[in-house]
Amino acid sequence: MKRSRFLYLRSILWIILLVLVDQGSKMWAAQCLKHGDDIVLIPGVLRFHYLYPENRGIAFGLFQGSVLFFGLISLLLIVILLWILIRIPAEKHYFPVRVCCIWILAGAAGNLIDRIFRGFVIDFIYFELIDFPLFNMADVFVVCGAFLFAFLCVFYYRKEEDFDFLRRRR
Repeated sequence: MKRSRFLYLRSILWIILLVLVDQGSKMWAAQCLKHGDDIVLIPGVLRFHYLYPENRGIAFGLFQGSVLFFGLISLLLIVILLWILIRIPAEKHYFPVRVCCIWILAGAAGNLIDRIFRGFVIDFIYFELIDFPLFNMADVFVVCGAFLFAFLCVFYYRKEEDFDFLRRRR
């Protein structure tokens, strides 16, 4: 029981740390990039560029003006992921699932914070090489967490009973 409490606390601390990284990077972008020049990290490949007008929709600026709706969807996702995080067994076998859950939760929380307090999401990372739409650290957390989870489901957690912890307890 003590081990699982420690895992919950550690998971929450990781989520808070990742949200702080996301929010700190967005504050930096708003202060340093909004009215200034781009910062080129790798010429022709990667740069920091403040997206203006800001993203008032979801991924890639889709559904502009739906801040309240997607804020509620994000909140629902966070509640579901917290429920899953609580149910993940405290075994090494499930550590990768815990990491995925933490990353996705942190990303969802970071963008929800933007939607609630700013009314938009700050995007500033531009993968110029393929002209990919601008994104932020919260997006990176969500995509990496979801990709890793999908990878694990295909190659690591291949048995149906690997996810028995999600079934209702009787």
